[in-house]
Amino acid sequence: MSKTLRIGTRDSELALWQANIVKKLLEDAGHKTELVPVKSTGDLVLDKPLYELGITGIFTRTLDIAMLNHDIDIAVHSLKDVPTVLPKGIVQAAVLKRGNVNDTLVFKDNEEFLGAKHAVIATGSLRRRAQWLNRFPTHTITDLRGNVNSRLQKLQDNVWNGAIFAAAGIGRIGIRPEEAINLDWMIPAPAQGAIMITALEDDDFAKEACAALNHEETEICTTIEREFLNKLEGGCTAPIGALAYIKDEEVNFKGVLLSEDGSKRIDVTRVKKLGEHNDMAQYCADFVIERGGKRLMDKIKYSNKKTNVFSTKSFTDDQRLLFHEKVVPESSDFIKISLNRIHPRFLRNEIQNVVITSKNAVEALTANFSATELQFKNIYCVGRRTKRLVENKIGKVAHTEKNAQKLAEYLVEFIEGTEVTYFCSDIRLDALPTVLSENNIKVNEVEAYQTKYDSYKVADSVESAMFYSPSTVESFVKNNTIDVIAFCIGETTAKEAKKHFKDVRIAKVPTVESVIELVNEHYV
Repeated sequence: MSKTLRIGTRDSELALWQANIVKKLLEDAGHKTELVPVKSTGDLVLDKPLYELGITGIFTRTLDIAMLNHDIDIAVHSLKDVPTVLPKGIVQAAVLKRGNVNDTLVFKDNEEFLGAKHAVIATGSLRRRAQWLNRFPTHTITDLRGNVNSRLQKLQDNVWNGAIFAAAGIGRIGIRPEEAINLDWMIPAPAQGAIMITALEDDDFAKEACAALNHEETEICTTIEREFLNKLEGGCTAPIGALAYIKDEEVNFKGVLLSEDGSKRIDVTRVKKLGEHNDMAQYCADFVIERGGKRLMDKIKYSNKKTNVFSTKSFTDDQRLLFHEKVVPESSDFIKISLNRIHPRFLRNEIQNVVITSKNAVEALTANFSATELQFKNIYCVGRRTKRLVENKIGKVAHTEKNAQKLAEYLVEFIEGTEVTYFCSDIRLDALPTVLSENNIKVNEVEAYQTKYDSYKVADSVESAMFYSPSTVESFVKNNTIDVIAFCIGETTAKEAKKHFKDVRIAKVPTVESVIELVNEHYV
């Protein structure tokens, strides 16, 4: 039986429309599918402008985390909402043929206000705001949030002259009013009008299924636009527009960067033969930067933001991308690991029962010995990531549990024999050896690595901290006495955190990404 592809999507009308298009195309190709609607941060927070929330990724991060946690197989996005750098392990699987790229002005009564000195226009987009003010500097821009239907209703309910929408959005769900005109002078958001599908990098089945839906011309154009955005280091917190299209075997490009108030504007255009366009985005970004673009970007990017979340483990670039704009994180490794030399006498004979509770112990073992030297009959471990590493580098795991306490309880019931060898740190919890010893199971402890505290005093603005082991909690409190909200990777870490903090929260699954999701939920 073929695999059912779980299609992750936001639950707005437009998002569901897009997801259903993908669903139909996949089913027409013979695949079984299932829609999995997921509420995103962007849909839940409607009282702030998109550019204050950081629109890049705001509608995709929840789906990214769902995919990394294997809750969905593919995700359907409006490509303009997707960060230019995808999280590690997630790839672009397909881009559908592009729809209308334009922005559309929906107005009341008539268009006479366009020639008036004063008018009120509604939009939540910084790019649209800046381009409108550049063209109509005496007009007033008011914020507009919500789904397409609610924004149209707000236009009717308020004393505004008009509101700006993506033409593709109101067109796809069939609610474009007669009182609407396309703004062909307004350069759209990079990849506007395009639908994109993401999948896990190692999911060949999903990638192959989606590859048949890819539209090459749209992929070429949107890739150039998004690369231009990336080279300028801008997200939706910057007023950047870009549009590429192919005509007569030539790639035509136009891009723009503006100040937030629209008073400053830098434009670039470029035409290259199809096939010779690979450096187009870089050239255009450099052109903008050299003409004052860097100063504009720095002014926009480096506003006065104070760190409010501290992580006791350093983030990768991909993990940092998962935070939304209300989170201003700082990270540092508050524990340092030093691998020990493990004497060969411990491995002279095959060991019947081995306990491994961390990836550091795996690294220590594989640093000291080859895979053929690590002859273990039964391997028991804590955590699915530790299990994955053990099975990649040493051998099959007999059993795994979420924490050391539960593993000890399992071993008391089901262990073969009455002895275990426990590869651990010089700093380790007492739960496992205590429970085993109390039940007449001998524990041979081998110090595989050392854990050293390496903390410092964090900024006074820090309101919460992220912890990944009891040791990270202990290291943090050595130099910090503030009562932060403690976001913990699991129950064992939370148990230690509760000794020091009043508000302790535990991630749904023991991954860094899930701790990040917990932080995002708090800072909505």
